[in-house]
Amino acid sequence: MNYIATFFTHFAAVNFSRQLKSNNIKNMLMPIPRKLSSSCGTCVRFEWENEIGSLLNKISEEELDKIYLIENDEYNIIYQNS
Repeated sequence: MNYIATFFTHFAAVNFSRQLKSNNIKNMLMPIPRKLSSSCGTCVRFEWENEIGSLLNKISEEELDKIYLIENDEYNIIYQNS
């Protein structure tokens, strides 16, 4: 499945991407799609086939804002940092 993660800072997006890479999870830094935000920002698109909670156990989620599941060109929030 494909996901997009958004962050509070650009540095957090880069850090998240590095964490995914160190866990051999395919990912890509990219601009946040307009459907999700009109502000300029960076997100991480990644592939993950397991429960999203198992991914969050592997990485730091401190600066993570939201995770969206991409289905049929739609973005569905599946995680939101409190």
